[in-house]
Amino acid sequence: MADWREITGGITAPRGYKAAGIKAGLKPSGLPDLALIVSDVDAIAAGVFTTSYVKAACVDYCKERLQLKQSCRAILCNAGQANAATGEQGMADALESAELLAKELNISPELILIASTGVIGQRIKMDGMRSGIPKVVKALTETGSEAAAGAIITTDLVTKAIALETNIGDRTVRIGGIAKGSGMIHPNMATMLGFVTCDAAVSPHLWQQMLSRAADRSFNSITVDGDTSTNDSLIALANGESRTPAITEMGAEAEKLEAMLTAVCQHLAKSIARDGEGATCLIEVQVTGAVDEHAARQVAKTIVGSSLVKSAIFGHDPNWGRIAAAAGRAGVGFEQENLRIQLGDFLLMENGQPLQFDRAGASGYLKQIAANSSLPGNLTASNMSNDLDIDRNTVPQQRVDNPVIIRVNLGNGHGSGQAWGCDLSYDYVKINAEYTT
Repeated sequence: MADWREITGGITAPRGYKAAGIKAGLKPSGLPDLALIVSDVDAIAAGVFTTSYVKAACVDYCKERLQLKQSCRAILCNAGQANAATGEQGMADALESAELLAKELNISPELILIASTGVIGQRIKMDGMRSGIPKVVKALTETGSEAAAGAIITTDLVTKAIALETNIGDRTVRIGGIAKGSGMIHPNMATMLGFVTCDAAVSPHLWQQMLSRAADRSFNSITVDGDTSTNDSLIALANGESRTPAITEMGAEAEKLEAMLTAVCQHLAKSIARDGEGATCLIEVQVTGAVDEHAARQVAKTIVGSSLVKSAIFGHDPNWGRIAAAAGRAGVGFEQENLRIQLGDFLLMENGQPLQFDRAGASGYLKQIAANSSLPGNLTASNMSNDLDIDRNTVPQQRVDNPVIIRVNLGNGHGSGQAWGCDLSYDYVKINAEYTT
């Protein structure tokens, strides 16, 4: 049983944080497009970023900042323009944004991290940024998580937020997070954007290690379409405002904190996978019997990333052969005669042999999951606005407790791992065929 509790408040649930999200005129639709997260005190900062060689200016900026100084007071995020592949002027825009915010908050620019999302090749609309920064600072509140979560999304149908708390010693410790992502999602960082706050005190090196491991077990274990973004950024702050003793090495307290951090990241990651462009359901692949956790996750990611598996799930076709084929090409060795595949409660293959099963029942299981996983209207090319935003006034948060479950056992190894994705529908092609038009 999990040693934590879910609470309200999202990114501002931990002590000592404020957030805001406003309309700064960066999106043509006029929807919220500028988010700010601020810690009352200097916080330890850690980050995990895209592995793409084509990176947004914000990624280069944050990596350089974190190499020099593993502390932060504020995270600024714009939506509407990715500011990726924008050359020297793109970096100049990123630097100016940080300097403007630093002046408004009366802190050093070195304590500011930034993120961007939107169309690759488009610079930030700096007129909107210059006028928006004072407004977003003025809008900061201790209950601003929802506004911030709504200001970072693009093609997302829902906002993504979570907050958990536990006890360490006689003090309550909280971790909150928000994220965005719907397309261009694939392991090797696949967060699109994720921001996490914590009120524990943790040493910089340990906090970075915790975040990297949590990312591998969450954002690096999801896929929507096999495309890694230029802007993927996961940034986590820990400001010590819970007044717990500093955690400086692995032990019971560190393990407890890391488990809760991983749970927050997994919730956000699954929310992204479920909100995949055009998707009708979340898919969870559980692999056991591998030689180690890394091998198990590799097989799980290969299965959930298979276009053939994803298409079969969309068509409510319990085609276990596609699952077996994906497992076999994952680059992880196992004996075929040990392979076991289960879809929901339906056992499809055991000891490498196909089994007779209720095909209609298995198809009905997939139909039921899709029917019970409805979102607030499917995103299609016809209801996209010209800046990739859905025409809506409020955006609900996403439930991730009703996935299609695929269980695969490879043998007698002790390694187990999970990965998450979504089905592949006709609407995915429609959405991305008209992405910039």
